[in-house]
Amino acid sequence: MRLSEKQKKLLRNLPGVDHVIELSKTNSFFDNIPKTVLLRSIRTVIDDLRNIIFTDNQDISEQTISDLTILEKIQKNVNCLMKPNLLRVINATGVVIHTNLGRSLLAKEAIKHIITVSSYYSNLEFNLSTGKRGVRYSCVDDILCELCGAEAAMVVNNNAAAVFLCLETIAKSRKVIVSRGELVEIGGSFRIPDIMAKSGCILSEVGTTNRTHLKDYENAIERDTDRNTGLLLKVHTSNYNVVGFTASVSLNELVELGKKHQIPVMEDLGSGTFIDFSKFNLLKEPTITESVTAGVDIVTFSGDKLLGGPQAGIIVGKKKIIDKIKKNPIARILRIDKLTLAALEATLRLYRNTDQAVKMIPTLAMLTCPFEQIEKKAVVLSSMLESIKDPRMKINVFDISSRVGGGALPLLKLPSKCMGISIQEISANTIESHMRKNDCPIIGRIENDLFILDLRTIQDDELSVIKTAFANMLHIHR
Repeated sequence: MRLSEKQKKLLRNLPGVDHVIELSKTNSFFDNIPKTVLLRSIRTVIDDLRNIIFTDNQDISEQTISDLTILEKIQKNVNCLMKPNLLRVINATGVVIHTNLGRSLLAKEAIKHIITVSSYYSNLEFNLSTGKRGVRYSCVDDILCELCGAEAAMVVNNNAAAVFLCLETIAKSRKVIVSRGELVEIGGSFRIPDIMAKSGCILSEVGTTNRTHLKDYENAIERDTDRNTGLLLKVHTSNYNVVGFTASVSLNELVELGKKHQIPVMEDLGSGTFIDFSKFNLLKEPTITESVTAGVDIVTFSGDKLLGGPQAGIIVGKKKIIDKIKKNPIARILRIDKLTLAALEATLRLYRNTDQAVKMIPTLAMLTCPFEQIEKKAVVLSSMLESIKDPRMKINVFDISSRVGGGALPLLKLPSKCMGISIQEISANTIESHMRKNDCPIIGRIENDLFILDLRTIQDDELSVIKTAFANMLHIHR
């Protein structure tokens, strides 16, 4: 690469790392900055400037590489590095269980229990009654059984792990019969057939994408002359719906077929729930209790979706099978830590009173929140933004549909109120970028050249944060 004289001069004058380290000692800001962070920031800034010089950017000058300017750039870089990577954000998307934004919010009781258990020693694997080693699942298995009527329960780190562990324990090297219409793909491109393959099971598809009958399962069992069928699997298609000319086999029918041929039956509920949402004028979703009552041998479901707890894969069912699952060496690899157990236990305890659970578990509260309450919140935020008194900003309040998210209830549209913001001479993309880069990032969406804020997923104490963010942006873009 042929360099111009200007480029050569700028490269010669670009300070070295040692010089900048000495220079930083004259600025008290860097006194308590870890050396590794300072060095990383210095190298990043100098490398960036060097690359700009090589690209022959006409905007770069001697002033750009002066000691004062470089220290300012390093200070900004240090501030970025010293901030946590995992940040609190404001979810203004209207997607209640937003996978990218951390899924379910924990109830205050769960957070309190986490703080207590993490701040002190606990009886994680110590039986206080006998004074001997205990089992970590014991703090949640009794209450899980109490809530759904199962004989036994255990918990692993997520539902995909729960499905894998059950399949590997019950049906490794054996056939697992499942409807073709239930071979779902979950988040991150993980598919039921892939999990089955990794668990060592042999996939046996029956039926078609839209229609599967009981005789399809019966024929598959009869064709298996080696009697190598180890499991009948039913997967709840929680993240999509097939409508129109469809047919499926009920869990009750599958359980009866399993009993007839002495083959265990497992159901993967995906987004499991203890709440019958139809009581709140929402779409009906099968409950964990209904599956257990049907007589299924094993049920698996997530902890951080409709349940409203921490990330976990929960397994309930017949004690004889769950005892085998607990003894599987893979269970140790997939086990959950004390903080997850603390959050899960506190969340489950709230379900002893359904009315209490709906009010105190944030996910349930947001899903069942009355439209009138959301409307009042929209009025408050609109008034707060109007108090900024900047004629460039236009505020439009209108009806919108929120979503459940998390691969649950895909057809359900939740009536909500949203705010569409437009600002003269500032594009919707610029507004979105500024909000996303706020000290407390505000995540909305863009529709029809408006920056959209859905009030269903915005917490009451976040309204003032949103007002401040808009006031700051308008001040910067004067």
